[in-house]
Amino acid sequence: MGSDTAITIALIVAAVSFDFLNGFHDSANVVATTISSRALSPRKALVLAAVAEAAGPFLFGVAVATTIGHDIVSPTAIGPTVIFAGLLGAIAWNIITWILGIPSSSSHALIGGLVGAVAVAHGFSAIQVAGIRKTVIALFTSPIVGLIVGYLFMKLLMWLSRAATPRANDFFKGAQVLTSIGLALSHGTNDAQKSMGIITMALVSGGLIDSFHVPVWVIALCASAIALGTFTGAWRIIRTLGAKFYRIRPIHGFSAQAASAAVILGAAVLGGPVSTTQVVSSTIIGVGSAERVSKVRWGVAGDIAIAWLLTIPASMLMSALIYIPLHAWLG
Repeated sequence: MGSDTAITIALIVAAVSFDFLNGFHDSANVVATTISSRALSPRKALVLAAVAEAAGPFLFGVAVATTIGHDIVSPTAIGPTVIFAGLLGAIAWNIITWILGIPSSSSHALIGGLVGAVAVAHGFSAIQVAGIRKTVIALFTSPIVGLIVGYLFMKLLMWLSRAATPRANDFFKGAQVLTSIGLALSHGTNDAQKSMGIITMALVSGGLIDSFHVPVWVIALCASAIALGTFTGAWRIIRTLGAKFYRIRPIHGFSAQAASAAVILGAAVLGGPVSTTQVVSSTIIGVGSAERVSKVRWGVAGDIAIAWLLTIPASMLMSALIYIPLHAWLG
């Protein structure tokens, strides 16, 4: 086996590891409200989410993979060492935030990691402004959209169910099975594509494919990895999203999941790599605020917002520091 082929295989393993950690880290986004409202048991919720996660990329295309792998940094600046450093920086930040139980963004971490590694290797001129602009707009407007959609959707449901009996909870519990599937499909569609973009970048830089197009086996590999990570479940973060904002009832879970799925899937179809963590957290806050603003524990929301703001610069710094010794080793 040649050294170039070995490096490409190692890159694929690192990308799949990131994909698994993405699913593990972000499983809370998909199942937290379903579990907290007692619509499904934890294990059933995770199994259902994992199956839908795997199906998402096959159903809704790979527009996000193209954005990540082709539009953010110049293709001429992409080499094995840059990809390695970007991935390792993102993985390191995901592990740190998991240990702390903070639902940070894997999307932010990956983009920050890539930008940091490319900036050290080739300077900021190698970063494509149009792609960064598209990505930043998607990442930073999606939480605002999620909060507004969650607020409005909850207000509508409260008005529609204003004369309902307590049996309405049974309806919302049952409906959460459908919204869980929709949210998992949207998450798998958006997030699995980020690793697909990285692997395809590695295949192009290694000369194994001529142009940027995502092979079917890459789609299958990444869909399986994120599904397995989701099934494993990051319980610390599930507890943060499912219990620390406020006491989630079935109507809250249904509203938050439906609103989140709509925002994330819409962004995925348009090729915008949004943060599932941000969207789900903001819709949960929007749903709670619609019932009563004081219902939300805003201190928890503030801690998560700080983590969001730190993720891109922290992962940029980590990947930049990793790139230096990695470059000395791999060249």
